[in-house]
Amino acid sequence: MNERAKLLKLLKELSYEEGDFVLTSGKRSTFYIDCKETTLNPEGMHLVGNIMYEMVKEIKGIDAVGGVSIGGDPLVCAVVLEAYKRNDNLKGFFIRKEPKGHGSNLWVEGGKNLQKGMNVVILEDVVTTGGSSLKAIDVTEKAGYNVKGTIAILDRLEGGKEAIESKGYMFKSIFNLNDLR
Repeated sequence: MNERAKLLKLLKELSYEEGDFVLTSGKRSTFYIDCKETTLNPEGMHLVGNIMYEMVKEIKGIDAVGGVSIGGDPLVCAVVLEAYKRNDNLKGFFIRKEPKGHGSNLWVEGGKNLQKGMNVVILEDVVTTGGSSLKAIDVTEKAGYNVKGTIAILDRLEGGKEAIESKGYMFKSIFNLNDLR
């Protein structure tokens, strides 16, 4: 079984749940995909790190990857660790949902590893409408970095890809909703 097939199996076993849910976008859904259950599993984190790292490297000139806390944190860590294993100096950063309100009051954490103008990619676990990704892109660009696009584990096929691409950014996902069903 290849890495993508193993990751899909884990997503189905650990992250997919049926019921009545309200999503971050405010939409109601009869299913929920909690990728943290997969990305915080040792094998899942390893697989996500390998696969997302390869997807990042397909985009020329990327210097760093970032993600919105909390769902993006294990993605960033997995990809940066995979980069290190391959002697690649790819940097990582976290994006807060809001500034912490004290200390340096930053939106973007990890800035001492970054330089203004770096080319970066935003990593997401699940994309629905694209609203979270677009906010992350906006915050990251205001912090001085050049966002090329978003890479997600899963596209729910509810307009997120189109919303991100309509703003001129690249969007890729490992899987989409049809792969889970």
